This record gives sequence, structure tokens and C-alpha cells, in this order.
Amino acid sequence: MEAAEKAGEGVRAVDRALDILMAFTATDHRLTAGELARRVDLSRPTLYRLLRTLEHKGFVVSSGEPQRFELGPSVANLAHVWGAGLDIASVAQPMMSRLWEETGETVSLLVHQGRNRTCVAELPSAQPLSFKRGIGYSTDVTLGASGRVILAHTPLPEMYLQGEHASHIDVASYLRQLESIRERGYEISRDELIKGAVAVAVPYFDSSGRVKGSLAVFGPSVRMDAQHVDACVALLKVEGARLSAALGYVQGHSVGRPV
Repeated sequence: MEAAEKAGEGVRAVDRALDILMAFTATDHRLTAGELARRVDLSRPTLYRLLRTLEHKGFVVSSGEPQRFELGPSVANLAHVWGAGLDIASVAQPMMSRLWEETGETVSLLVHQGRNRTCVAELPSAQPLSFKRGIGYSTDVTLGASGRVILAHTPLPEMYLQGEHASHIDVASYLRQLESIRERGYEISRDELIKGAVAVAVPYFDSSGRVKGSLAVFGPSVRMDAQHVDACVALLKVEGARLSAALGYVQGHSVGRPV
């Protein structure tokens, strides 16, 4: 009986320690003991005992007067280990499947790689008239809806608009276009990279708030009328947000170009 009681106490301590860690958010990353106590509903002695243990293990650090606590390097290490083992294509599969079923069009997952964005997963449309790029297809990130929607959320898009490959771009006009894309959260292209094709794309983000790539729907213009495009936009926004959340992104995390 005594052993069972001690085990139960240990489980409760772990549960309470996890509650403390989960009390921190992207907007409230430094909290006093009083603020933590209100969020986790613990007595001061219990809270301080758990905080000492968490600080000893590097999960929280404290500083200042009044003393404030924030997440420590051990949390960053766990996040790194989690992110390193993350297969974005596997994580995105449920989102892509829902888009494929509800739009009837080709769905692609693209990742940002240097000056390019590369297709790492694709579900081709089952309809006779359709478009697909293929896994491994890579193009300049300045081109197409799936590229510009990524570039619109990078900190310094100007660096991608230099050199011979971008000599045809009116930089000032292009940057205004990126700003509009960032504000609305999606991009549409028509007859740009493939004649007769329409592409709709949204960005997705990782746990640090950085844009990682885009989620896109491709279809022929004969089917992609205004109503169908609007429906694709709505669906992409939902599934893009789900993918970002699955990658650890917290809503409200600062993204995009600094202002």
C-alpha cells in the first residue's frame, strides 16, 4: 500500500511539473511564481519545490527582481530532437488526403530549399484532365503561387531578387505583391508555369514560426472557376493551419517580415 501511494505521489508530481511547463506561451514566456501559481493552481511551497527540480534539470531558468521564470535549454534540446525526427511528408499526409478528397484536384507539399521550393509529396488528381509536377520537382522560389506564398513570409525576400535569374523582376512591384500575399495568407497563379493551369497555395510554419514551405492545389482552368478557387482557398487555409500546428507552430507566433 505504501509503495502504491508513493507511486501515485510521483505521478502527481510529474503531472504538476508538466502543467508548469505548459503554462508558458509564446506571448507569456517569462512568468513570476505568483502568475504560475494562478495558472496551475498550486500552493507556493509545492510550486517552488517543483520549480527547483525543473531548474536543476534545465527545464526552467530564473532571473531578475522580482524573480521570473522561463523555459530552459532542456526544453530546446527536446524540441530539437523532436524536430530532427519529423518527416514533414508523413505529418502532412492527413491534410493532403482531405484536400485531395474535397477538391478533386492535384495536391502538392513543397519545402523551401535555398532559392528553390521542392515538391516532397504529391497526390495527383484522379480526373482525366489534370496537372501534376511530381515528387522531386524543384523551381525558383520567386515563381508560381507555391513559391511566392513562401517568399512572402521570409524575413528578407529582397535577397532572392538579386542576380541574373531575377533580372526580369520589377523589385518594388514584386515586393508590394508579396506584402499583399502575406496579408491575405494565400496566393493564386493562372497560366504561369503551365499553360491552362491554376494553382492555389498557402504557407505552413514550424515551431519557431519560420515558413517551411507551401501546401498547394493545382487544376485546369476549365474546372478552376472563381467558385472552385474560393473553395480551395478556404480548405487550404484550414489544412495549412493544421499542418503548422502539427509541426509545433503556435497560433499568434510572430511570422513573416519584421516591421
